[in-house]
Order: sequence, then C-alpha cells, then structure tokens
Amino acid sequence: MAQTRIYSLLLILLCLPLCLQAQKGKAKFNGKNHTEWIICKFLDKTKDSVRVLGNPRIISSKFGKAVLFDGTKDGIFINQMPLAGLEQFTVEAIFRPDDGGKFEQRFFHCGEIKGSRVMMELRSTNKGWYFDAFLNANDSKKTLADSTLLHPSNQWYHVAFVVDKGRLTTFVNGQKELQENIPMTPFFTGRTALGVRQNELSWFKGAIYKIRITPKALTPDLFTRK
Repeated sequence: MAQTRIYSLLLILLCLPLCLQAQKGKAKFNGKNHTEWIICKFLDKTKDSVRVLGNPRIISSKFGKAVLFDGTKDGIFINQMPLAGLEQFTVEAIFRPDDGGKFEQRFFHCGEIKGSRVMMELRSTNKGWYFDAFLNANDSKKTLADSTLLHPSNQWYHVAFVVDKGRLTTFVNGQKELQENIPMTPFFTGRTALGVRQNELSWFKGAIYKIRITPKALTPDLFTRK
C-alpha cells in the first residue's frame, strides 16, 4: 500500500509541469502591454508630444469625458506610432459619429502620411454611416468597406480593426462585418492623428472617448467595454 502511494505521488509530480504548461497555453489576454488613450487627457494637459488643431472640446458622455470634433478644423496629432513592428494588432475606438459631416471622414490615422499606415474611417450618408478600415503594409494595400452595412448616426459605437498576420477583420459593436487577406510585413515609422487624416483632410464630425491598441489579434470577448 505504501509503495502504491509513493508511485502515485511520483506520477503526480511528473505530470504537474505538463498540466501547468497546458494551463499556460489556455491563458487569455490579460489587458497588459497595450496603448490606451482616453482622448480628453490630451486636452486636459497639453504635452510636447501632442499638437492640437482647431478647438476640439471636452464633453460628457455615458463613458466619461470625451472629445468633440467639429468636422472642419479639429484634430489631435500625437508623436507616437504604437503599431511599429507588429504583425498582429487590434485597434479599437469608442466613438460617436454625428450627422452633418462630410462623406469621407478619418478618425484614426497611424503610420506614415502616404506610405505604410492604418486608417479607421467612416463614410457618412443621409441614411447613416458605414465603417471603412484601411491597411497599407509596405505597399500591400486593402480597404474593408461595404456601403450596405449602415448604422444610425448620433449614437455611441465600439469599432475594431483586427490584423492577424495579414488577415484583416472589422467589427462594429462586437459584430463581425468584413474580412480580407493581404501579405503582411510590419512597418515602423510615422505618428498618429485623431479626428483627421495626417495631411489635414477628411475631418471627423463627432466625438471620441477612447482608442485602445493591443499588440495581439483580439477576439470580441476581449474587446474593451468602456
């Protein structure tokens, strides 16, 4: 009996590392190592690395303080490029597209002005708006947009652009919209603009609460909620 117990104990000790490794393999994203911008903080305390165009205003929202862009001259430029060197990433935004803006609107532009870059955009129509996500990775380009996938304006939304080694997927409020594939090569240079394209065209009309950038291809259950 004692010998049997010793054998059982040895078996448990031998299997323990395998069990721990299996648990490690099942671990989910823990929320660390990401870039999170609560947009109002760029206006609360202006930093040397931030340039503000026009007069974006802080407003109240159900999430907290957000920033309102007027669609003609308001923008925020940040001297950071959090997508540098990544083959996998997820860009999320909590924002409110308002009606009355121009048809083409860029609310997130990260990377170079005309070269490698990621842009999250919308197209505004008199029936609502539709999501437009664009990736140029060292001249491999793809646009994900469908004019039939319309959403009402003047409401808060969560949008996500997920890049997983060349597989591109867009989501609105956690629901998958479009998916495409391109050859994916990481890029390294540039900066970030919010509320406008970096060449100061295609101004966004509406409000942005938060941008989160994660160096991982997230699934909807791991998207930010507020």
